[in-house]
Amino acid sequence: MSVTGRILRYFAFFWVFVLCAGTFIQYWNFNTDSYFLHIKQKAVETGWYLPAFYCHIIGSSVILLAGFFQFSKKVYNNKALHRALGKLYIFGVLFFAAPGAYIMTLFINRGTGVFISFLLQNTLWVAFTLAAFLLVKKGRIDEHIKMMNRSYALAFGAVTLRFYIWLFTVWGNGVNFENNYLIISFLSWVPNLLLVEVINRYGRKPIMAG
Repeated sequence: MSVTGRILRYFAFFWVFVLCAGTFIQYWNFNTDSYFLHIKQKAVETGWYLPAFYCHIIGSSVILLAGFFQFSKKVYNNKALHRALGKLYIFGVLFFAAPGAYIMTLFINRGTGVFISFLLQNTLWVAFTLAAFLLVKKGRIDEHIKMMNRSYALAFGAVTLRFYIWLFTVWGNGVNFENNYLIISFLSWVPNLLLVEVINRYGRKPIMAG
């Protein structure tokens, strides 16, 4: 791997670790006394939001870490570990993180555009993850890898979303400024997908089923 590639990987892992560690520290005891949940009190009172919220944030933290290590050659070459982490990732997405995100999306109060953005992101996430699972079952390894790259690009949207919120807050008018959150909601995942399509096309040679 090139020096640039290593720097980007370390940079990505730093943000994944910060997000996952922050989630664990803040919510490990299922604490509801947080700023985010305070502004979602009406949603919490329905009884649907809080279980979905914890399924999503805990599931996403686990799969972000599991998915990240799948890009390591050492993990990939350890077939047992690779399969175990892959199953954990797919199970976490399809049964915890994505269903939780769907329910949370129903309570978005930042406009139709933001609702559409997150609904589309989550639906593509489920579709790519399920397709990756079906492809590997059929032994179509190269297509499986490309589909998992797409899935992880959308999972990584949790990291880029918070990065852009921080960036807009520090250098702009924050997320409450007119149209800012709409821009952030699409910016958090669309560039990720575009980048991964470049990687899928030019980044590696096809891998045949062994």
